[in-house]
Amino acid sequence: MTGPSPQPSLAQALAAGPVVLDGGLSNQLEAQGHDLSDALWSARLLAEEPEAVVRAHLAYYEAGAQVAITSSYQATFEGFARRGTGPEETAGLLRRSVELAREAAARARAGGVTGPLHVAASAGPYGAMLADGSEYRGRYGLSVDALERFHRPRLEVLAAARPDVLALETVPDADEARALLRAVRGLGVPAYLSYSIAGDRTRAGQPLAEAFALAADADEVIAVGVNCCTPDDADPAVALAARVTGKPVVVYPNSGESWDATARAWHGSPAFAADRVAGWVAAGARLIGGCCRVGPGAIAELATALGR
Repeated sequence: MTGPSPQPSLAQALAAGPVVLDGGLSNQLEAQGHDLSDALWSARLLAEEPEAVVRAHLAYYEAGAQVAITSSYQATFEGFARRGTGPEETAGLLRRSVELAREAAARARAGGVTGPLHVAASAGPYGAMLADGSEYRGRYGLSVDALERFHRPRLEVLAAARPDVLALETVPDADEARALLRAVRGLGVPAYLSYSIAGDRTRAGQPLAEAFALAADADEVIAVGVNCCTPDDADPAVALAARVTGKPVVVYPNSGESWDATARAWHGSPAFAADRVAGWVAAGARLIGGCCRVGPGAIAELATALGR
């Protein structure tokens, strides 16, 4: 299946009430036994084990997610070129990321899952391509024009695959958000913009209110918010995004555990819990899920809390 199914648009669904996003794709793939210690991360499986990607998406649809985020977060022309993959093959892999999520939705429906099932085509930040942690810092030393030139070709290919929405996610820097907002103009597919944050600022240090405001008048953007942050930071960010933009808010934080890069291990206890959902909804959240370390079990609890 390569095109959207006949169902209400995601924007219409958000207008009707909260919609459940999926959880972390990488942690689900790792739970299925796949090694993602690679610069391409989950994008590597687009070429090598596409069936694994379908199964991961399916696990979330079966848990109650209504939107699956594709495995294209780290899939770029530049990143694949380093592996000797040419532009035509890379474009095919980007399209495949949408097709695999559509296939998972079809299997979910065949298995008895009801209701609209949407696909969000992921476009991660420039730093994700570098695979050096700069996606959590921003400030790459590139101009807004240069960042737009980086993002536009990939977004054009993803848009042509007709996802329900483009997920401009884990954006650490307001300058990169400006570039992404330019890059989605005229593509004919709606988008949501989601920042990675620390406290009340972007990861690059800009005031979050100013960063959200960039999307307030962008017609292509149907939701604005945060992801890949702590649940505690997400709480005030939801209300701020709603107040600044007047748009539906997207929120999908991490589990709340912290990553020790030296020990290459997670520490702490999860703080992601379904009992936070009521507060997010009251503050304006309409597209709600989880990011790193949030699996199908947590999404099932979230879906139940939302009455889905």
